[in-house]
Amino acid sequence: MTTRVEQIPERNASQLSRGMVVLFAFSCGATVANLYYAQPILDTLARAFGTGSGAAGLVVTFAQIGYALGLAFLVPLGDLIARRLLVPVVLVVSAVGLAASAVAPTIGVLTALGLLVGGGSVAAQLLVPMAASLADDEERGHVVGSVMSGLLLGILLARTVSGIVAQFLGWRAVFVLAAAISTVLALVLRRQLPPEEERPRVTYGQLLAGVARLMASESTLRRRALLGALAFGAFSVFWTTMAFLLAGAPYHYGAMEIGLFGLVGAGGALMANIAGRLVDRGWSRTTTLIFSALIPISFVVLWWGRDSLAMLILGILVLDAGVQGLHVTNQSLIYRLAPHARSRVTSAYMVSCFFGGAVGSAVGSEAFALHHWAGVCILGAIVGVGAVVGAVVGVGANVLQRARVD
Repeated sequence: MTTRVEQIPERNASQLSRGMVVLFAFSCGATVANLYYAQPILDTLARAFGTGSGAAGLVVTFAQIGYALGLAFLVPLGDLIARRLLVPVVLVVSAVGLAASAVAPTIGVLTALGLLVGGGSVAAQLLVPMAASLADDEERGHVVGSVMSGLLLGILLARTVSGIVAQFLGWRAVFVLAAAISTVLALVLRRQLPPEEERPRVTYGQLLAGVARLMASESTLRRRALLGALAFGAFSVFWTTMAFLLAGAPYHYGAMEIGLFGLVGAGGALMANIAGRLVDRGWSRTTTLIFSALIPISFVVLWWGRDSLAMLILGILVLDAGVQGLHVTNQSLIYRLAPHARSRVTSAYMVSCFFGGAVGSAVGSEAFALHHWAGVCILGAIVGVGAVVGAVVGVGANVLQRARVD
């Protein structure tokens, strides 16, 4: 059965037009945004339901858990079912969860619905490997970087859109808007996504087992998954708690002002395309070390951001540049491992990333509740140092492996 899978040819890169890359990028951004609309309005939700920061933060945590579950159990289906059929169905699932969130009567119900919203948002991770399959080897890093730029902009701009809508129309309107976007996108992608090669005749159980086998057999995938988990953990530590910092002294910002900070982070998304081009040129070791080092450095800067707007903005730029640059480096490398099983590779890698993100959200919220902004920055810096150690060890292992071959 494995042999049949490996004999599936890749599609010709000429079928990936510039317009299709733009569609992939926009779709990924609009889809993954569903995970992050709640972040800038967490303080608003806490006040609306009469709860604390820890309980409100669970809305984001459960969405990320749902996303991780979708990555584990839905994304591998992209190697079995044509993505042009699978993606719209998954988007409809997300739309249903978002519509129900708009009328949630309690914080508990809203938190539980996060599992459904997160699970449906994995449509983005079905589109990324599809784009990678359509690109040739020389351009894959650039294509993945372009698509990831759209995805990462979606993550960041979701906060801006959410803050503005919540400020003028209320927090429930945020989920109504997100449900409408997911529904329209499902219809568009059903018509526009290109047909794919015939799928292998394997069972669902064999697909899931294939994910585990890839993790067991590919050391590069394991190392990159660990780096991704640490990077997304640090990312979530900050972005889940930022709303609480900005809602209190000395800032006293409302939902709209908090959401506008997504525009600051969007500047870091430019690193995604740059990272992809550098990896295509063989600079993956350098990008891994540089971008991982930016993560703990950012939390040193963010420490001063507790009462300095300029330092807060600078810290956000550094953090997002580091996390996004490292993420694109990771993805550009792992998609070289198994061209016949890119959805399974995506599943293995992204489950690790969003497990790290879910833990970061939960622990970050508790760190803020117990130790305020100092606790958040210390926690983020520790996670960032872990990423640097992992990067150094991984680069060292590659150098030793090449030396043995030579």
